[in-house]
Amino acid sequence: MAEVIVAKTAGFCFGVRRAVDKAFDLASEGGKLYTYGPIIHNDEVVKALSEKGAVVLSTEEELEAVSEGTVILRSHGVSRHVIEMLDKKGTDYVDVTCPFVKRIHDVVYEESAENEIIIIGNPDHPEVEGIRGWCRHDATVISSVDDALEFVGEDGKSFCVVSQTTFNYKKFQEIVEILKKKLYSINIVNTICNATRDHQAEAAEIAEAADIMIVIGDKKSSNSGKLYDICRARCDRTYFIQTLQELEEEGLDTEGADKIGITAGASTPNYIIEEVQKYVRRKL
Repeated sequence: MAEVIVAKTAGFCFGVRRAVDKAFDLASEGGKLYTYGPIIHNDEVVKALSEKGAVVLSTEEELEAVSEGTVILRSHGVSRHVIEMLDKKGTDYVDVTCPFVKRIHDVVYEESAENEIIIIGNPDHPEVEGIRGWCRHDATVISSVDDALEFVGEDGKSFCVVSQTTFNYKKFQEIVEILKKKLYSINIVNTICNATRDHQAEAAEIAEAADIMIVIGDKKSSNSGKLYDICRARCDRTYFIQTLQELEEEGLDTEGADKIGITAGASTPNYIIEEVQKYVRRKL
């Protein structure tokens, strides 16, 4: 019988658990409740929260139109001007931004007083959008080695480099080495959270030894996508699913597999991981 290895780091990280627990606590109290954007990048969690009455606000216009109730600022964080707008309006809000993301906000706000800011991450990700919104001037976002190679820093400027918390650690190192050769004055602040690094390292280790790898996470989740990329590079038979139903529909062929690995993104609830694990064991 094949061995099933479930990553110890799979599932909710500290910041996500904190945000989700707070959101469900508030939902249980009744009253109008909103989240500015989905609380986390997981449709199953967002659906469960909406069933308890929480409404997702997608735009700043919708946020500004809120006249009663409580708004939850999600784990990815928001721009400084959003906080200022809510304070000015007197809107009741609860900020569940991940503390590790909050730290980046503080760093770029302070550093941007005298330095140019470079953010290594996905420019379209809400976390990166929020970080940019705490810089005193526009920041440069670099998402790939090619971006780093093409980047030209203005002479005489000093730079501070930070990263999206869920960015691939190996790619971050590659990009940093390129920037160090290009820029004379550069301060590197490694803001990839420890949970992300541990997640990625364990996923890589399991995938190296596995015949089949299953990555559970929402397709919109940055950290889940990076886990898939890491595993797929080491294990050809890697599945990327959001729910057990997707795995059942796709079909899991365990023939010839001696080791099956399972990991999950930081926004994946434990009950989904357990469902997938039980299903895999039944298939063996």
